[in-house]
Amino acid sequence: MNRIGLFDSGVGGLSVLAAVRAALPDAALHYVADSAWAPYGDLDTPAIRARALGIAQHLVQAGAQLVVVACNTATAAAVDELRAQLAPRPIIGIEPGLRPALAATRNGRVGVLATRSTLASRRFQALLAREAAGRPVQLQAAVGLADAIESGALDGPALTDLVERHCRPLREAGVDTVALGCTHYPFVRDAIQLALGARVTVIDTSAAVAAQVARVAATLPPVTPPAPPDVLLQTTGAVAPLQAFAAQWLPFPVRVEAAPADLR
Repeated sequence: MNRIGLFDSGVGGLSVLAAVRAALPDAALHYVADSAWAPYGDLDTPAIRARALGIAQHLVQAGAQLVVVACNTATAAAVDELRAQLAPRPIIGIEPGLRPALAATRNGRVGVLATRSTLASRRFQALLAREAAGRPVQLQAAVGLADAIESGALDGPALTDLVERHCRPLREAGVDTVALGCTHYPFVRDAIQLALGARVTVIDTSAAVAAQVARVAATLPPVTPPAPPDVLLQTTGAVAPLQAFAAQWLPFPVRVEAAPADLR
């Protein structure tokens, strides 16, 4: 039995939470949605680091044995500092699945769909230089898409148009594989797939991150006393939208509450 903490700027990291729950059904999971400060892409790097450190410390103080940064933007901006500040506690980040995309491509044309902040970050640029090694990669900043998903309106024409606008350049570039570089995007994966076309492979790293969480959790001692395998969601924003989103998208029961005042 383990206690695992996860956080994101909003609801996006729930896609990672769901994968971790599937991989570790007996673990106690504690998730923080920093919705009052979403999207992180609008914040500068010091602000993201400050938010990430405060939330990670809150999760640790609540008993988390490891912390998952279930946000590409926060990983790019803050994961190194979190590892330095919270060592030796394991900190697991998330990055766009560039390596699996490059391995899966059939025509050598790969795309990455992510936030502007993630694509511009030094961490992603280092990943690109290391993994692509001069191979062409089409980068597409999906401006506004995470915000639209955060609002919860996932089936309207406005969202469909937004997805189409951001997928069109990838389609026109002839990519046959696209890595999703934001944990919000799996919630509109069907719309992305439709816009890209059936022959394009869409890579989501949630399952890979969950597998890494399971490997690390296996090296940790069980918590004492044992924690019930429940799932607690906290938010720095309004509780009702997170409750509604979780009820629609998570196939297991959760508790939803406001985050402590000092975290907001």
